[in-house]
Amino acid sequence: MRSKQTTPEELHLFISSNIAAAVYFSTPDCNVCKVLKPKFIEFLQTEFPRIKFLYVDVSLSKELSAQQNIFAVPTILFFFDGKEFFRKSRIVNFEELREELDRIYKLLS
Repeated sequence: MRSKQTTPEELHLFISSNIAAAVYFSTPDCNVCKVLKPKFIEFLQTEFPRIKFLYVDVSLSKELSAQQNIFAVPTILFFFDGKEFFRKSRIVNFEELREELDRIYKLLS
């Protein structure tokens, strides 16, 4: 799958159209990202299926990345009800992430 530029309008529409969203900012050259991304997608699909996933290629979406204060990759932003709740950068501990998401995710039910 080829990456494309993501505009601020597309991001806003994605966030506002989904009660729960995870936006994954990365670049094709990031080796950590290449390993983390498929694990993260599987993690969401298995444990938090109501959280929708969007990939943003920072190298193609520089304006959007700057607007979202993305300074390192990977950075994952988590939105619930249209608001950013928290973000994770670089190293993601799935056990900690599970605990953080679990508290918020239970409120969606």
